[in-house]
Amino acid sequence: MILEVVVLDITDGKTNDFEKAFLKAQNIISSANGYVSHELHKCIEKDNRYLLTVKWQSIQDHMEGFRESPQYQEWKALLHHFYSPFPTVEHYKIIQNVPN
Repeated sequence: MILEVVVLDITDGKTNDFEKAFLKAQNIISSANGYVSHELHKCIEKDNRYLLTVKWQSIQDHMEGFRESPQYQEWKALLHHFYSPFPTVEHYKIIQNVPN
């Protein structure tokens, strides 16, 4: 399992439009092969900052499967114009699991 982590800074005055667009875009990513789940969090301290986390079965599912798909072009068209600056995407792997 891979965790994709992205800090999204949204252009001032565009957060409502971004949230509406994300409602559509989440249907795109959730249908991708290897997709497990995602969460979008809004920052309390910075009104135009969001944290997106996406769980993938593998890094290849994200970087090759999704990013090289026609669906990614739809995702990009819906969301990429909101970012300022363009975000850095990082991937994490679990090194220790905490039991419930």
